[in-house]
Amino acid sequence: MAKVSIKDVAARAGVSLGTVSNVLNRPSAVRAATRAKVESAIAELGFVPNASARQLAAGRSRTIAYLVLDATNPFFTDVARGIEEVAKAEGLALFICNSDQDADREDQYLEQLTELRARGVLITAMDYANPRLQRLRDTGVPVVLVDRAPEESSEWCTVGVDDVAGGELAVTHLVEAGHTRLAFVGGPADIPQVHDRHVGAAAATAAAGLPEKALTLIRTSGLTIAEGRRAGERLLGLPRRTRPTGVFCANDLLALGLLQHLTQHGVRVPDDVAIVGYDDIEFASAAAVPLTSVAQPRHLLGRTAARLLADEAERGADHEHQHVVFPPELVARASTAVPAAARHA
Repeated sequence: MAKVSIKDVAARAGVSLGTVSNVLNRPSAVRAATRAKVESAIAELGFVPNASARQLAAGRSRTIAYLVLDATNPFFTDVARGIEEVAKAEGLALFICNSDQDADREDQYLEQLTELRARGVLITAMDYANPRLQRLRDTGVPVVLVDRAPEESSEWCTVGVDDVAGGELAVTHLVEAGHTRLAFVGGPADIPQVHDRHVGAAAATAAAGLPEKALTLIRTSGLTIAEGRRAGERLLGLPRRTRPTGVFCANDLLALGLLQHLTQHGVRVPDDVAIVGYDDIEFASAAAVPLTSVAQPRHLLGRTAARLLADEAERGADHEHQHVVFPPELVARASTAVPAAARHA
């Protein structure tokens, strides 16, 4: 079937192309009787307006994008749902782009988004200093950094959680439970959130009066359950007498993989090893041993970032950049409960 054009609608309704365009874009400018004829022709012919062409002609797209670090991580899914709530209320379409923790893939998406002239882009990036990110902004596309604490710059809106404080909360909790041999599990190190959480863990270790070597670093190549299981293998490969008994993982997926590996090999959690995750995704509380985690306000992060983006897209130069930082919160569960033997000692 041939594609129905705006010319076909005009011919069927007996009006000009300009009148059809006004019905589609400014219906209040067209008399009711004429508008009814055009709408009838549209229905009869099955005409579907080309939204992309109309938006580009007007110079204002109704599409925003969220470039996410890992779409398989429920944390980012929840953030995206918060963004979607605002996008729907603003009449915007939302595209999700998944870098999958791959810098080259992130670069490709940034190039594509620059070409597509999106109304705005939200990003949780591998590298916030990426020149392609600046190039995107130079084209006039508003950009909001999501899950990112602000730096010494007012050039971007940022929305995030204090990850250094979150790392301190996690390790302080383990120390207060009596653990003096600790481990941080996470990577790659160039992911800003991982770096900040490790900095907080190291600071809490020092504040507790423990030597630097009391915090063992177990690097991972990603933030996945599979990497958590591999970290479990490495942990169990350490000498028993010096093996960490309190482990802080950079996110819940790592912690769940670690928990799975340890329990499969007869290690009792928390009696032998206590575990703290990060993000407090829904699966954390549903684990076989409910997981202690540092919570982030996932939906609120998304909603706040989307509102800032919508405001910048609407107000342009009159928009004032904001840096919103939410405090983390420790949610204690069974994975760090003090063992019964210790309670009665």
